[in-house]
Amino acid sequence: MKCFFRLGPSRGKVEILLNDAESRKRAEHKTEDGKKEKYFLFYDGETVSGKVSLALKNPNKRLEHQGIKIEFIGQIELYYDRGNHHEFVSLVKDLARPGEITQSQAFDFEFTHVEKPYESYTGQNVKLRYFLRATISRRLNDVVKEMDIVVHTLSTYPELNSSIKMEVGIEDCLHIEFEYNKSKYHLKDVIVGKIYFLLVRIKIKHMEIDIIKRETTGTGPNVYHENDTIAKYEIMDGAPVRGESIPIRLFLAGYELTPTMRDINKKFSVRYYLNLVLIDEEERRYFKQQEVVLWRKGDIVRKSMSHQAAIASQRFEGTTSLGEVRTPSQLSDNNCRQ
Repeated sequence: MKCFFRLGPSRGKVEILLNDAESRKRAEHKTEDGKKEKYFLFYDGETVSGKVSLALKNPNKRLEHQGIKIEFIGQIELYYDRGNHHEFVSLVKDLARPGEITQSQAFDFEFTHVEKPYESYTGQNVKLRYFLRATISRRLNDVVKEMDIVVHTLSTYPELNSSIKMEVGIEDCLHIEFEYNKSKYHLKDVIVGKIYFLLVRIKIKHMEIDIIKRETTGTGPNVYHENDTIAKYEIMDGAPVRGESIPIRLFLAGYELTPTMRDINKKFSVRYYLNLVLIDEEERRYFKQQEVVLWRKGDIVRKSMSHQAAIASQRFEGTTSLGEVRTPSQLSDNNCRQ
């Protein structure tokens, strides 16, 4: 991949080239406008190296400058506060002192074992990005070119990964047990579970499981939650009977998911929930949410990634509230009769 910015009419161009561009993997990443593009993929602790190339079209003309530099930046941008960019990584390499360039020239750079603590993310209200920025300082206006990369955070298998077992229901009307085999899943995992009906006095016609992504931005009184339904998976169509057991097998690989992100640089969080939804014949909805932790599986985890590995391995704390299930007083007598 070559990124360039023209110096001016017929003057030349600036390029940022990575040393391992031919062999380095690329990953698809969603842009702010919802499109998908491929970028070079990096991990925490990897060195970022290459060169900044200045190609002059006319060798008889010279380019005066006040210095040339390259930066490696990791930043968070909140869409409601676009004027402020919160940088959590900021490295600078000076490539040339003030002077003039009379011929095409390339400047090598290397950022060794760069810390990249968070995963690249583009959401509804926030964007976390990493990029290289080459700057040719000039008296009137600087020449600047940026080149984005994508960072993935890898984790080891969580040491604690207990199953989720819960009983929910409405007194004298509905009582079900549901179980998921794990509380933490990698992004290509399979959710296996079952639902067991102990008491059914409501005329249920449909049941599904939704994967909900909840993006939280801001702090204190200015916290904003954005819920996005990633998937809807139908597990039953028709009325269940007492004693019936419904199996669940949900493959995550087909959905656009990220690892769970908790309090990223004190700016935002991304959490995932499994939402069990029951719909009765009168179109009333009963649901129960349960948080699950998602993590990106990796064969090699570097020492500098220990923080993210610790997050993926921490003790799971799920939600236990009944959610928006109606109380018996909100149901008619006919709904509770067998």
